[in-house]
Amino acid sequence: MEPGGAGPGSPGSPGSPGSVDGPGMGGGPVGGVVGGPGDPGARVCAVLPAGGLGERMGVCPPKQFWPLLHRPLISYTLHALNRVSWIKDIIVAVTSENIEAMKSIVEKYRHKRVTVVEAGATRHRSIFNGLKALSGTDPSSPLQKPEVVIIHDAVRPFVPEDVLLRVVTAAKEQGCSDYDLDYGTECLHLALKYCNINAKLVEGSPDLWKVTFKRDLYAAESIIKERLAQQICIVLDTKGDAGRVGCLLQEMLKSQMKGNEPLVTLCQNDQHLQNIFVGQCYSFICINDTSSDFLETQNLVKMLGNTDLSVLYPVVIISVHLHDSETPSLSGPVEDLVGIRDFAEQVKTRNIFVYGLLVHYTQNY
Repeated sequence: MEPGGAGPGSPGSPGSPGSVDGPGMGGGPVGGVVGGPGDPGARVCAVLPAGGLGERMGVCPPKQFWPLLHRPLISYTLHALNRVSWIKDIIVAVTSENIEAMKSIVEKYRHKRVTVVEAGATRHRSIFNGLKALSGTDPSSPLQKPEVVIIHDAVRPFVPEDVLLRVVTAAKEQGCSDYDLDYGTECLHLALKYCNINAKLVEGSPDLWKVTFKRDLYAAESIIKERLAQQICIVLDTKGDAGRVGCLLQEMLKSQMKGNEPLVTLCQNDQHLQNIFVGQCYSFICINDTSSDFLETQNLVKMLGNTDLSVLYPVVIISVHLHDSETPSLSGPVEDLVGIRDFAEQVKTRNIFVYGLLVHYTQNY
C-alpha cells in the first residue's frame, strides 16, 4: 500500500495519494522540516522495511544502500524522519548480512532514535518484525508501544512533514484492520474493493515517489542539490563596511536569482546563526572586515563543528575579504587569502569547503 509510483515522471508520482491503515499500520512516506505543523497528539513511531535485494535495479549493493552524493540513500530517509520531532522511534528491518552495515550508517551519520532489526523473508514479514520490536512485550527493550506506526519505504527520502501529519491524523481517526499482515497487497484499490479492509486514502505530494530504477537515483541527486541551494546565509558584522556590503549583496542576490527564489538571509549574531543551523542551511557567504583577518569565517567554521550539518551534506562557505582601494598596500589582503587557502585545506576533511574572494571597493560605493 504505497503512494506514488517509480520515480519522477511516472504516472503515479505527481500528487499521488498516501495511504493509511491506522494505529497498527500507517502506509505512506515520511520526510520532515524543522518547525513543522505540530504534534499529532499521539505517540508515533516508524518502521522501514529495508530488506530488498535491488533485483529490479540490477545493482549491488541494494538500492537502499546506493550512494547519493557519497552517502547511502537510506540515510536521507532516516534524516527526514529524524527531523520530525514527534516520531519517537524508527525501526529499520534489514537482512542479516546488512545489519552491521546499517548500524555503521546510523553511527556515521548520527541518526537518532533508530533501532535495527532483522528483516523477514517477505516485505510483510519484515514489517511484522518491526512491529514486534515496538510491541512492548520485551521487558529488556527501552522501546515503548506507540499508538500509531508509520510504514514507510526506505527509498522514499522526500516528503513534507504536513503530509505525514495528515497520514497520522487519518490513522488515528480511521483505525486499523487486523488482517493487513496476512492479506496485505501493494495495490490499495484492490484491497479496498475485495478485502473489506478499513483503509483511507490521504492526498500526498509530488515528493512521494520512490527510487525504483537506476535513473531515479539521478533524479534524486538533482533534487538534493536543488534543495541545498535554496537558502543562502550572509554572515557579517553589521558595523562598518562589512555591514553595508552585506546589505548590498543581499539585495543583489535577491534581484539576480528571482527565478530560483532562494532564501537569502543576513546573519548578524551567534544566536541568529544557531537558528540558521536549525533551519538546515548549507551555503554561506562570510564577509570579513578589513581589520579582522578572517575571524568571521573561522568563527563560522567553529560553530559548524558543533552541529551535524557537514556530516550529512557538504557545506560551502565563500569567505569575502574587503579591501579599500584607497589603501596603497595589498600585502594584508593577499596574506589573508594565503591564510584562507591553508585554512580551507584543513577543514575540507570535515566536508566543509571554503573559497576566498577579495573585493576591492571605494568609500563612495
